[in-house]
Amino acid sequence: MKFILLSLVLLSTHVNASNKVFETTDWIAGGVFTEGIEGPAVDRNGVLYAVNYQQQGTVGAITSKGKVQLLMTLPNDSVGNGIRFDKHGNMYIADYVNHNIYRVSNDALMQGKNVSEHLSVFAHNAKMNQPNDLAIMDNGVLFASDPNWQHSSGNLWRIEATGQVQLLEANMGTTNGVTVSPDNKTLYVNESVQRKVWRYDIDEKGNISNKQLHIAFSDFGLDGMRTDQQGNLYIARYGAGQVAVVSPKGRLMRTVKLQGKYPTNVAFGGVDGKTVFVTMQKRGAIEMFEVNTAGRSFAFINETLKVD
Repeated sequence: MKFILLSLVLLSTHVNASNKVFETTDWIAGGVFTEGIEGPAVDRNGVLYAVNYQQQGTVGAITSKGKVQLLMTLPNDSVGNGIRFDKHGNMYIADYVNHNIYRVSNDALMQGKNVSEHLSVFAHNAKMNQPNDLAIMDNGVLFASDPNWQHSSGNLWRIEATGQVQLLEANMGTTNGVTVSPDNKTLYVNESVQRKVWRYDIDEKGNISNKQLHIAFSDFGLDGMRTDQQGNLYIARYGAGQVAVVSPKGRLMRTVKLQGKYPTNVAFGGVDGKTVFVTMQKRGAIEMFEVNTAGRSFAFINETLKVD
């Protein structure tokens, strides 16, 4: 019975198959979220989440096109940014005001009531500028970008599965988007102001090495990014009104034109993992388009569904 219910939820987020690949349309209309909209992530049940629904400091849950409800309000004037899920369905939220990484258990999300009461601080470090976006390995190791917008600089942090925080690299450019390859062997980190995407080799413990420039852009900013199952990067091009699709070898394969100009992040979802949701800052909207390859996270979402 549980599997049937989950399947129904997944179907509710499926986009009409008649929509053309790479053709954008609104999933959530403008003005529903604030201009702080960020952190799109899809849970193991197919529900899409984004921060700052109607007002700053909230998290909204989107169950189907045009349908949003308040999931929770973060405590102590916290404001969320990046959201990620682990393979067990637990949610992690980067709080850039109070230097926290919050955690909500899958059980609490499944119940869907009084979720705020089950919110806990998973990790905290006062030395962070403002934890911005998150990436996660299959084993639960998290990475957090940490920009300092005033000085056009930033850091990169690792958060162990125990919640322990470790500074991996300081004095970078304006760190923003961060994501992991499907084989969990490459970490990608971009710098918004410098318009560069770096790649690192990572081992199973999340140690980084062999830093190399993956791709650089000559204009506009870079924001959140994700990988698909073939290892291609989908990068929000802030100000350009585009999502850039970049191969694992650093080649720009295509750009997807959006309706708005200020995308902040992307996430894969839908019944087959081939729907890309894009949060749009100035519009307070979520745009979407379909692609030919499922997102990286879809594999372990399906694996989790089979185990339960």
